[in-house]
Amino acid sequence: MRFLHTADWHIGRRLHGFDLTQEQQTAFKQIEQIALDEKVDGVIIAGDLYDRSLPAESSVAQLNAMLQQLNLTDKLPIYAISGNHDSATRLATGTPWFKDTHFYMHTDLKQAFTPVELPDTQLFLLPYFEPFAAQEYFHDESLRTLELAFKPIVEKMVAQFNPAKKHLLVAHFFAAGSEQTESETKLTVGGLAAIPVSMLQDFDYVALGHLHGKDALHAKKVRYSGSPVKFSLSEANQQKGIWIVDTDPFELTFKPLKPLRDVQQLTASFAELTDPTFYQPLDRDNFFGMTITDNKPIPNLLTSLRKIYPNIVSLAHTDDYDTGVGYKGESGAQIRKQDPMDLLSHFYESVAKEPLTADQRKWATDALKIANEGKQ
Repeated sequence: MRFLHTADWHIGRRLHGFDLTQEQQTAFKQIEQIALDEKVDGVIIAGDLYDRSLPAESSVAQLNAMLQQLNLTDKLPIYAISGNHDSATRLATGTPWFKDTHFYMHTDLKQAFTPVELPDTQLFLLPYFEPFAAQEYFHDESLRTLELAFKPIVEKMVAQFNPAKKHLLVAHFFAAGSEQTESETKLTVGGLAAIPVSMLQDFDYVALGHLHGKDALHAKKVRYSGSPVKFSLSEANQQKGIWIVDTDPFELTFKPLKPLRDVQQLTASFAELTDPTFYQPLDRDNFFGMTITDNKPIPNLLTSLRKIYPNIVSLAHTDDYDTGVGYKGESGAQIRKQDPMDLLSHFYESVAKEPLTADQRKWATDALKIANEGKQ
């Protein structure tokens, strides 16, 4: 059989305050088209459909429209689970009759032990869970960590295996050996966050969600699809996309997605960033994280840059931009005893890398005099 593996849609997510609705809609339309072009037998969504457990009405409407398009209009089966960002209770609403259209949404641990039976494949849909859910299900308080809980879970699944079929697991967790980015919520349960890949060896393929990069893990048959949209600057260099999974013979094919607006990191001086020969080749509608190499203050820096790059999501300076840490270690009382002009001169020189000019010292002296007179 052939499946499309995606995850971590995070509908409702924002990038440093910027709305990503159109980015997510663009990615979805590409996913839909790939599913149709590749004639997949179903779409796997491995958790975190929403970005938060209480999504906004607009986010609910957007996700509902996406799922309806895939399942009701395109007649594509959907095999989905809840992730750590989702509200399992809310996603579960309506699931009793979803199956009539081959839409399987598993949000409870106990559902994982009843596989979805397909002609030559068994799909085990394991939603995100906390160890206490496993303790309750197995009546075993010793299952205090994710790894301890996973052992009986896998054993119970394997006991359901039909040897004549392939066995796929859909899950949402952190696998040992994976690499995280800034936009993922760390899953550290009971002091142990990761599941060893060796525990998953009984499955013919494990479709994972939670980490946002496809290269977070390179196990042959255990993969993250990554998110379809870049959600942080740490994902700037990631290629987003989905996996096409063929079960017999087993084959994985990565299909890239083209972003509506990309996320880029720029490190340059203010003069370079405002030079047309520098910025004209760029798509200035992209989201930019900027690191300024100038070590002197620049008035209205962000305002000036946004006239050229409207979607700046972060602005930082290189390490040699000194903001006066020369006073580190001195108490407030010690600093207050020093001459104000000496303090000002030291601060300015540490930031601008040059002393105050004669005019600047005069302006500062006049301002201090006025301030002191006001105190009397």
